[in-house]
Amino acid sequence: MDIKRLTHLVVLADKRNFARAAEALALSQPALTRSIQSAEAELDMRLFDRGTLAVTPTPAGEFVLERARRLVFESRCLKRDVALYRERKLGDTAFGVGPYPGATFIPPLLGAIRAEFPDIHLRVRTGNWELLAHDLRAETLEFFVADTRDLPADPDLVVRPLAQLHAGFFVRAAHPLAATPATTLAEMWRHGVLSVRVPATVQQLLAPLLGLPEGTLPPQALECDDVPTLLQVALASDSVLAAPRDAVVTALAAGTLVPLTVAGLPPLFSEMGVVTLRGRTPSPMADLLMRRLPGLSAQA
Repeated sequence: MDIKRLTHLVVLADKRNFARAAEALALSQPALTRSIQSAEAELDMRLFDRGTLAVTPTPAGEFVLERARRLVFESRCLKRDVALYRERKLGDTAFGVGPYPGATFIPPLLGAIRAEFPDIHLRVRTGNWELLAHDLRAETLEFFVADTRDLPADPDLVVRPLAQLHAGFFVRAAHPLAATPATTLAEMWRHGVLSVRVPATVQQLLAPLLGLPEGTLPPQALECDDVPTLLQVALASDSVLAAPRDAVVTALAAGTLVPLTVAGLPPLFSEMGVVTLRGRTPSPMADLLMRRLPGLSAQA
């Protein structure tokens, strides 16, 4: 029995009259009568007593109506929630964020989304691309945003490029290297480099500058997937921070952090991308979040 017929039963029980119930349902009285008769035939029991003054539910009718009312109510709630979900006013969206986007363009995006859609529930998982790819394949995330250069080609994944994040090396204002016109990678490594996991492509770029075999680098003083933590360590020590410039603009503006000029170093940047499962339709909120990522709106 469908929700429409259950609704007919509930309205007739409330109105106690076929004519009034038919009017409330925008049906003809014969059509409502046929619907009620069909329900009784389907259940093989009489649901209403038809009196001269009123229509009243039988005991069997009361039994059915108790459950019918709950189902009709849940149906109305479902329709309302689907409408809110479609309009991005309701829902639960989970996505992943790598260290660099988490320290740059994701926080302002989340702030704007929270202001625009205050009833939406968002869950953000932070971590490196390996952890996020695992969660994406497990379908606990709808998408993730990270540096995708080391992400192996996978037919199950769709990777769309985002805007690049330009990176550099930075030290606290009182650092011994802060006053030098230019330094070297070797000198920076002697002070200890702080960074997220270095992508293989960056290792290949830096190794020759350190006089090392391609793809090999000395150990970092601190490897951490949380850029704010790395920044605090850099401000409290003579270590050298490797990070996107956008992640440290506040410290640069305050004068507590300064950029280093590194001799022979080509421009460094991160290849940001948004990664989804092939063939999976995103929720409306996930779709909106992805379309508002920098560099992706132009591709839509």
